[in-house]
Amino acid sequence: MTQRIDYNQVAPGGAKALAGVYGYVLQSGLPGALVELMYLRISQINNCAYCLDMHTRDLLNKGVKIEKIALVQAWREAGDLFTTQERAALAWAETVTHVSTTGVPDADYQTARAAFSEKELVDLTIAVSLMNAYNRMAISFRNTPAAAIA
Repeated sequence: MTQRIDYNQVAPGGAKALAGVYGYVLQSGLPGALVELMYLRISQINNCAYCLDMHTRDLLNKGVKIEKIALVQAWREAGDLFTTQERAALAWAETVTHVSTTGVPDADYQTARAAFSEKELVDLTIAVSLMNAYNRMAISFRNTPAAAIA
C-alpha cells in the first residue's frame, strides 16, 4: 500500500487542529488506557490498519496485558476481563461510531451515564469523534502501519 497524500504536510493547520483535540482528550482526566481501548475498538470497526497498529502498541506501552488487547473486539464475551467502566466506554464507542445505524438509543445513553459523569461522557464522545476522524484520514490517504514498514 502506498501513501496517497501526507495530509500532515499538505494541510498542517488541519493536522494541528486535530492534534489540539487529541491534546484536549489527553488532559481531560479520562484514564489513558480506557481511551486507548476505545481508540482500538473504533479502529477495529473502521478497519484502519494504521490506527490498529498504533493503538495496539500504545496499549502495550501502557502496560495493558496482551490478553485484554486481543479480546477488545469480543469484549462482551470476555467475562470480567473488562471493568464495568471499560465495558460502558466500549459500548458507547461502538454506538457512536455506528451512529448512522444506531441513532445512539436512549438505552445506550443510560448505560454510559451510569458509568460516567456528564463531563466524562462528553469527553468520551469527543474522543470517539476524533478517532473516527483520524481513521477516515488514515484510510483515505493510505497511511502505512509501522508494522508494515519494519
